[in-house]
Amino acid sequence: MASPAVWTNQADAPPPPRDAWQALARGFRSRCPHCGEGKLFRAFLKVTDSCSVCGEDFSHQRADDFPAYLVILIVGHLLVPIALFVETEYAPSYAVQLAVWLPLALGLSLALLQPVKGAVVGLQWAFRMHGFGETAATAPLAEKSATGLQ
Repeated sequence: MASPAVWTNQADAPPPPRDAWQALARGFRSRCPHCGEGKLFRAFLKVTDSCSVCGEDFSHQRADDFPAYLVILIVGHLLVPIALFVETEYAPSYAVQLAVWLPLALGLSLALLQPVKGAVVGLQWAFRMHGFGETAATAPLAEKSATGLQ
């Protein structure tokens, strides 16, 4: 005897995967990780509420302090070996070292902060973190089930 057919709801199907590398690159260029066209920032580090081209909602992103941590890690890994090499080979005075390393560290940090934050937001979008997985159709359903309304 044949087993009965089981019908599943298409809404239960897992969403299609998103390309994390593409989202990372688009975010690094301060572009929308979804369409790659709209601007991701409305100010230096203020993420826009939604994409002006595709309408993707960014109001729920949670980059917090992670971009700053990554920038410190990157700048430190770039500058410390160079500074150690210069110190052991040439032994410049402290005034020269302050005049070189402090502006270089500050400039690199400021230059990398926005692109790294954009990349973090792009990865959050690609991995459907912090509300990026909800679609417009399922968001109201999630709110109703959280409040107990039917």
